[in-house]
Amino acid sequence: MHAPATSPPLHRLLGPVADAVAGVRAGRSLNDLLAATPPDLRAGTQALSFTVLRALGGALTVRALLAPKAPPPAVDGLLLSALALLWPAGSPPPYAAHTLVDQAVTAARQRVPAAAKFINAVLRRFLREQDALVAQALQQPQARHQHPAWWIDQLQQDWPAQAGALMAAANQAPPMVLRVNARRSTAAHYLARLAAAGLSAQPVADPAFGGLALVLDQPCPVHLLPGFADGDVSVQDLSAQRAGPLLLGGDGPGMLPPLAAGARVLDACAAPGGKTAQLLERADLDLLALDADPARLQRVQQTLDRLRLPAAGSTVRLQAADARDVPAWWDGRPFDAILLDAPCTASGIVRRHPDVRWLRRPADVAALAATQRQLLDALWPLLAPGGRLLYATCSLFRAEGVHQIDAFLQRHAAQQPRLAAASPGHLPGVPDNPASPAAGPAGDGFFYALIHQP
Repeated sequence: MHAPATSPPLHRLLGPVADAVAGVRAGRSLNDLLAATPPDLRAGTQALSFTVLRALGGALTVRALLAPKAPPPAVDGLLLSALALLWPAGSPPPYAAHTLVDQAVTAARQRVPAAAKFINAVLRRFLREQDALVAQALQQPQARHQHPAWWIDQLQQDWPAQAGALMAAANQAPPMVLRVNARRSTAAHYLARLAAAGLSAQPVADPAFGGLALVLDQPCPVHLLPGFADGDVSVQDLSAQRAGPLLLGGDGPGMLPPLAAGARVLDACAAPGGKTAQLLERADLDLLALDADPARLQRVQQTLDRLRLPAAGSTVRLQAADARDVPAWWDGRPFDAILLDAPCTASGIVRRHPDVRWLRRPADVAALAATQRQLLDALWPLLAPGGRLLYATCSLFRAEGVHQIDAFLQRHAAQQPRLAAASPGHLPGVPDNPASPAAGPAGDGFFYALIHQP
């Protein structure tokens, strides 16, 4: 990741990157921190922050060896950022080592002048003793896998054979996957438009995606995608694109019958609206989209507006409400289908959001699992006879997936809920995942359970 020639000087980027690292460690999301970054520095800050956060486990471990007493957050953020960028990652470093040290010291003089000598001394010692220090650091799982120790333990418990591969995949930049708007184009037509724009992509052959998923050979800014502003295409990970076909049904093995035109559908936790839009692109529905956060619900509306949805034959209503508080929003009419894309740890999408692993705490798993249980129990009774509910989380943790659904089926055994044969279950984001027959790159880590009434 060499910075473009037109990018700001490295020392100007290192300041907001240091702020981002300190902010994430204090519990703030990277997206919020980037939103406060000056526009001319935002793209470079994001790129460098991603690199730093993917190597933060090693940086934290080696910093503890070099400076056991952590410096103040502003200084520590800069030091950790520099150490992460110097960490040997098996690929060419983003900057020459001595250039990076020089620029980090320059950034320190501008932001925390009293710490400049300290940062210079620590970084130069790291360069002198790098091999020995890295070898010592790699004895710690946090440095070896670039994840917090508790996260490593949980993955090793849940996925003993795949934990290492999952964490290695989480430290790689993800592919850019597109979803062609079925109401406006076809994959073949859009591939031709990409080629005319100098972009190449590969179609995903797996029939689960209805011939609408494309994987770009090289990621690019969305404004370069032909027709993006006009709603011809969206960016959506391969695993996330499974939601629509699963809920809507079809002719594939183990699939439920297709929903009838005009079916009443609830999207219970709709923001930011990618799955909402996918449903409306593929079927005529009477859809209610809920989200507990009114601000996030605005993003759903923006997504629908860009995609020119709903189309004729569909109706959509957006409502700010907590789906668990059924009396506050439900009109008493049952739903033919419910999509419950439940709040979760997001442990399956850390390659796209590398800050998540450093934001989450062990207690979050149980707390979010409790919320998921409450949502399932509140929404299941709202289905019409023969209705279906698709439970989804972008999580690798079994507490938010198979354990959650097993417990649900036991609690509601008297109502005889059935798990559809097409339910993928856990979709670990590794290429050798036997649960995912998709051609092309592995998708994010997801869990899906399609439950239906007799």
